[in-house]
Amino acid sequence: MGLKRVDVDLYIWDGLVTDQPTNPQYSIQKSRVTGNTNITLEIAELVRDYIAISYNNDYTSIARYVRAVVNSFDDSDEPFETNPIVSTYVAVDGYGYFEEGANPELDRHTLMSATNIYLPESTAGKFPIFAEGVGKVIIDSTTTQITDNGNTNQKIQYITIPANTSTIQVFDTDDSTVRKTITVSNICEPKYTPFKITFVNKFGAFEDLYFFKKTSEVTNVTDELFKKNIITNTSSTYNTYENQRGRINVNAQTSLTMNTGFIKENMNQTIEELFYSENVYIRYENKTLAVIPKSKSLQYKTSLNDKLINYTVEFDFAFDRINNVR
Repeated sequence: MGLKRVDVDLYIWDGLVTDQPTNPQYSIQKSRVTGNTNITLEIAELVRDYIAISYNNDYTSIARYVRAVVNSFDDSDEPFETNPIVSTYVAVDGYGYFEEGANPELDRHTLMSATNIYLPESTAGKFPIFAEGVGKVIIDSTTTQITDNGNTNQKIQYITIPANTSTIQVFDTDDSTVRKTITVSNICEPKYTPFKITFVNKFGAFEDLYFFKKTSEVTNVTDELFKKNIITNTSSTYNTYENQRGRINVNAQTSLTMNTGFIKENMNQTIEELFYSENVYIRYENKTLAVIPKSKSLQYKTSLNDKLINYTVEFDFAFDRINNVR
């Protein structure tokens, strides 16, 4: 007897693996398409509905447990194989590239692509790791052992980079294999004010990128015009100080044009992930504010073609200048 259908209960939750909710978030039934021998289900978009991104300079772990309970049945509605088959995963809001193939597993140690971090001089920073795959982190000569109590709020951890650090080594769970070495550059910028952009990268973690050089701000105003009747009925005259043409629905959109300063070529991947990110924030005037990358075209720069690499990126603040939240 061949496979006829599957019934899938999909559970999504945060907390400990033992905190599975009583009722599934989704119950799915799918039949085999004639001519096929298997049944494929895509659950990524369903899971993503339960991963809410929130950031206020606080670097929280955005992870969820996902459990699929699968019962399969044959043409006689008898169990096709041992039921149920239960699979449990840790899910983050990341993505793979087409050339990586179907369902690529992202790195299980350092959750960032580049091997360089740029920080303002005398400024501490953060970088993300996947706790299940890391045993220890050595920052210069200081060792930090990584622990994971199984809670989803521990799965992505943000390691503090002390001010004026030079080298970070991330080790596998065996504490002897170096999985990634990161060089930290501490930038002295005497002229411009560096701005910190934080975005959700391809690994589903918050990553910081400082823009050190010139930043310019532009406000674009929108409005509508109408004509008013300013005639006074009693005298059939009008006052010349009253406006005949009026404005309504006035608002504005503020944009920033920012420059990274000179960076190494392996930061191209970081810039690319910034362009792809749906969640981007800036630390601006002591507030965390949401922004949207306005630049839609990225020309990759190399040391061979461009010698010194600087990226200019435009951002829109993700809100109207005049508060119209109702």
